Amino acid sequence: MADNEDPKKERKNRGKSKEVCGYPISIFFIVVNEFCERFSYYGMRAVLVLYFKFFLRWDDDLSTSIYHTFVALCYLTPILGAIVADSWLGKFKTIIYLSIVYAIGQVAMAVSAIHDITDTDRDGTPDNMIFHVVMSMVGLFLIALGTGGIKPCVAAFGGDQFGDHQEKQRRTFFSVFYLCINGGSLLSTIITPILRAQECGIYSQQKCYSLAFGVPAALMVVALVVFIAGSGMYYKAEPQGNIMLDVSKCIGFAIKNRYRHRSKQFPKRKHWMDWAEEKYDKLLIAQIKMVLKVLFLYIPLPVFWTLFDQKGSRWTLQATTMDGNFGLLVIQPDQMQTVNPILILTLVPIMDSVVYPLIKKCGLNFTPLKRMTVGMVMAAIAFFCAAVVQLQIDKTLPVFPSSSESQLKILNMDSNPVTVNLPSYPPFTVPAAQVGDLFQKLCAKVALIFHNSSDESTPVHYFNLQGKICELESLTEDLISKPEQGYNGIRFINGLATAVNVSSPAVDFGLIQPLNYTTYSLVQYGKTTFTLRSGSQSCEFSKEFGYGSSYAFFIPSTLVFGPTVKIKPNSVHMALQIPQYFFITAGEVMFSVTGLEFSYSQAPSNMKAVLQAGWLLTVAIGNFIVLIVAEAAKIPLKWAEYVLFASLLIAMCVLFSIMAYFYTYIDPTEIEAQFKTTTNEDDEKHKNGEIQMLKKGSVNQKDHFNKDKKQTRL
Repeated sequence: MADNEDPKKERKNRGKSKEVCGYPISIFFIVVNEFCERFSYYGMRAVLVLYFKFFLRWDDDLSTSIYHTFVALCYLTPILGAIVADSWLGKFKTIIYLSIVYAIGQVAMAVSAIHDITDTDRDGTPDNMIFHVVMSMVGLFLIALGTGGIKPCVAAFGGDQFGDHQEKQRRTFFSVFYLCINGGSLLSTIITPILRAQECGIYSQQKCYSLAFGVPAALMVVALVVFIAGSGMYYKAEPQGNIMLDVSKCIGFAIKNRYRHRSKQFPKRKHWMDWAEEKYDKLLIAQIKMVLKVLFLYIPLPVFWTLFDQKGSRWTLQATTMDGNFGLLVIQPDQMQTVNPILILTLVPIMDSVVYPLIKKCGLNFTPLKRMTVGMVMAAIAFFCAAVVQLQIDKTLPVFPSSSESQLKILNMDSNPVTVNLPSYPPFTVPAAQVGDLFQKLCAKVALIFHNSSDESTPVHYFNLQGKICELESLTEDLISKPEQGYNGIRFINGLATAVNVSSPAVDFGLIQPLNYTTYSLVQYGKTTFTLRSGSQSCEFSKEFGYGSSYAFFIPSTLVFGPTVKIKPNSVHMALQIPQYFFITAGEVMFSVTGLEFSYSQAPSNMKAVLQAGWLLTVAIGNFIVLIVAEAAKIPLKWAEYVLFASLLIAMCVLFSIMAYFYTYIDPTEIEAQFKTTTNEDDEKHKNGEIQMLKKGSVNQKDHFNKDKKQTRL
């Protein structure tokens, strides 16, 4: 059935297609489509910020900024999609065309994550990063256009499939529909991080971001195919025009007309929208006034979304510096986001059936605006919790030198103790086959004097601590940051007089010459066994590694290991993030669900789309605020940034509570009925006036006829 068919004919066919258990068969295709699409979107989004940081090699601030720019676009494009569907293509064609764009974007993201495409030297790192950046940005733009464009269409299109006699089935459909959204989100945020953690590649094995993006791309293709498969069963409504365009034109005319009559000679009107009465119906103007009253309350709301959407960016990056070992289960940093949908499915029924009724029984008037205020406070508490967790993490992080500083650690590979004189420090002794203390904040060039107990000479070794070696060739640059993605940096130092070959199942360190060392190699979490071979002799050494540690293993002449811990593994457990996820999810349930319910109850029936657009706009603005703070503020301390966001939301919460205090709840149906009654009375008066004029005209015509008749007789 085409989008442009006769609406009367369509109305007859609505809900008349083949049914299963009272439901049109067509809605099963829509439900499966929505599940696959949500899996595709949330699966891609779950690993996106880690892709920016570890694949594209962007810093935390740039990764966060681009992530939130993408999310903001995803919440801006629904307005465009709604206008296109209602005014031009219709819902069916809009979903088809934008789903194709969506699938192309997902495929582009999967291709951008294949490192072998530009890895010409086969070292595991892309050599042409511009290609990967451009491909990923094009892919994200197409995804934002696709997912946002179909967002307002799919649910409404599903509701269109039911007839007036299927109201109960329609309500059940929407419940199942939103269950599919949360189900797709939950499964994807569990599965795609697992796929990302795998290693894949043609020439070198790296984290498999291409697979993590490829599976969502495949699911989007499946969603498109399933939706097209049900094409012959759908009821496809004709485009009826978009109310948002009418509202925009009416508001624009009111502003323009008010500006034209800005002179004092024109009398003032009660409301500035009354200046549209010359062109637009009074009922439409009254409806717009009701909507504007609600939209005014939306002003402080974007800050809530500023905090809420950071669970996919800042909080995920925070989890990369934590220990995800839960015993039988090892959680990836991006899998912590699954706590949110799990808590949503748990808290929504608890709030509706337990918490709210209990508050009502206590005699408290817990109005929707009060619920939203409490929800904002909950989100602020969540960020205060995140700040506390970040403080605990910072205590475990090593202190790295700034660009103008250096650090020095001395390893004594001799069999006798060595005394060292360092400028501005008292003399100290480094025992045989041991490592001295770490010296921090040294100048660029220092002189070290070594006193060997077996040698009375006092050689002086000069070091350029910025990386260039003056006289001592064994000086090397060390790690200047924690190993990324939970890997552990491992190096070996050979103190033997013969060469030693060191290998493990995952890494081959190669042959280490006498009194030499290896570069750092990355080893995954868990137990690793190293095999050492020197000539015909060999031995094995096993070590249990955590997340994000660094070790330098020294092989003394006796071949007894003495591991030197350079950077401690992540010790703050990921479970400490659960309280902040609980508070942010509780805030979401009280703020988002209640906010939509309140908005719909305070708006006319034909203005729901306008409020939906306004609500989505607050989400987009909230993400742009994160972009501004991340790029402009450049706060070096993460915990301080969390406190800043929490304080900002508290301030907006106070403002919102004041606005809510002065807000008066209305019944849009009653107001519309009053205007319709007034309009009907005016129409009746107008009709009666016309009848009276007709009667009067009839009398006059009769008199004129009789007069003419008399004149004719005379």
